[in-house]
Amino acid sequence: MFVPQRILFEKETLKYDVGKNIYNKFKDNENVEIINLTSNRVKQHIPGEEIYEYYREGKNTLVVGIKKGFKFQSCKPSAHYQLPLISGCVGNCQYCYLNTNLGDKPYIKVNANVEDILSQAQKYINERIPKITIFEGAATSDPVPVEPYTELLKKTIEFFANSEYGKFRFVTKYNDIDGLLNIKHNGKTEIRFTLNTDKVISDCEKRTASINNRIDASVKVAEAGYPLGYIIAPIFIYDGWKQDYMKLLIDLNKRLPKNLAYPITFEVISHRYTTRAKNVITQVFPNNTLPMNDSERTYKYGQFGYGKFVYTKENILEIKEFFEHSIKEVFPDSEIKYII
Repeated sequence: MFVPQRILFEKETLKYDVGKNIYNKFKDNENVEIINLTSNRVKQHIPGEEIYEYYREGKNTLVVGIKKGFKFQSCKPSAHYQLPLISGCVGNCQYCYLNTNLGDKPYIKVNANVEDILSQAQKYINERIPKITIFEGAATSDPVPVEPYTELLKKTIEFFANSEYGKFRFVTKYNDIDGLLNIKHNGKTEIRFTLNTDKVISDCEKRTASINNRIDASVKVAEAGYPLGYIIAPIFIYDGWKQDYMKLLIDLNKRLPKNLAYPITFEVISHRYTTRAKNVITQVFPNNTLPMNDSERTYKYGQFGYGKFVYTKENILEIKEFFEHSIKEVFPDSEIKYII
């Protein structure tokens, strides 16, 4: 569970149950500063003149706000739409794409008006009936570390449990999921876990759950009857990478229960970065060892209008062939959604 150093409440947020729950959880904690905003200007309340310090202070800051705009972003290939419950993440993953999306907003923000957000989701669902509409709850966040006191995932899972044409999915690197295990979900929510090799996690994924804790949490999710998925990302090519990723798959298979209610899904994403992310990463993590040599990559435009440096066509082909073969060998009944 994430315990912030400071919590900023935007105007009107304490009128909502989510805001009240967060306030009551931390109001008596002497180590948590409570700030009630009058202008909704967040940055001036987060210490740090330089980006190095501001990033770290932001990562220890929770902002409670109200979602006002209700045009949901698309979320290909994961889902049809992003579900804007939370933005930001408590983790310090050096490679994270949020360094592009949220470079100047490293704090975690939760939207207290979850009922309004779910009402808008229902409108999107109605527009596509009789087709199924899928919503992604972690496109710009990891919602799990704040779940014990926001219950945003719990409310959302219960909403989709009763939806005939809507489904929900989210992904996490954390294990605070016990509050989700005994609620009605009707198989409408897929919970996924991001996994990687010991080397990548120890080198690049600071302030995240260990691989053992992630797998333990995924076992609990499987035993609770949820559809279960894994994102293996980002894939790095380094000496011994194939052996390490194969070991990860074999270890995972040994620990998962058999006869699962739903086939396991896999999404595999190779490492990529933007110029903006590289610049932020270099300032925030000056001693990083990420492979970000532009001359060794291919430049490719993405769905949101900006380009990324991706592995070369030959490298991508090698990654695809390896994971297609390895996943089907270890998990013959699984579904590979994509390898990119």
